[in-house]
Amino acid sequence: IIIIFFYKRTMCVSADTDETEMISVMEGDSVTLHTDVTEIHRDDQIIWTFKLKNSENRLAVIYNQILSIYDSKEYNKIFRDRLKIDEQTGSLTITNINKLHSGLYKLLIMNGGVKHKSFNLAVYALLTVPVISDSPQNPSVSERSSSQNCSLLCSAVNVSDVTLSWYKGNSLLSSISVSDLSISLSLPLEIECLDDSYSCVVAYSFTNQTKHLNITDLCQPCLGTSALEVFHQTMSVNTVVPVYL
Repeated sequence: IIIIFFYKRTMCVSADTDETEMISVMEGDSVTLHTDVTEIHRDDQIIWTFKLKNSENRLAVIYNQILSIYDSKEYNKIFRDRLKIDEQTGSLTITNINKLHSGLYKLLIMNGGVKHKSFNLAVYALLTVPVISDSPQNPSVSERSSSQNCSLLCSAVNVSDVTLSWYKGNSLLSSISVSDLSISLSLPLEIECLDDSYSCVVAYSFTNQTKHLNITDLCQPCLGTSALEVFHQTMSVNTVVPVYL
């Protein structure tokens, strides 16, 4: 009696777990979504998609080292002439970004294994420099007595997801945050006199704009402030100080 055994061989393809990278940019910027691949080989396949409403639309494919970009399709018209693919790494670059490009981008790489990667792209409106103004109730600087406080107002127009803050030097005095869409935001500040560098900062989580208060503009300098100090503070009006919140 001859017994013959048959062995069934099962091929397994490993799949990396999906990872999501959060990216924030401003309108008009360019952003590159990286594959983390150093070189594409002939049998590799790379697929980029963008989730629009309930469907995932294909943006680009590399297969057999042939690149196809689908920015001329009707469903991808928001990407027309904005997509670039690095043919060596497969990384996707989106140029001249606007808010319509916010959303979830997915990457599928098949090169012996399967790798998934996602990018959650948030596009923000351009930040403008905040405006510092005198309170309407305040008398003019020339009419203000040395005993009167100086009331100031810092404003940012048409902002969302920002923090508005007052600083004295590098010390935070007050701040307010908002997540509503396109509103005007104001933050008051009352001081006795100017004896240091005051500034107002409007900031996203990844960038900011700063306005410095000119000591001669709205408030009286404190007693003992020298003419040289006044000159240096006046000259620093347009200097941008990085603030990380």
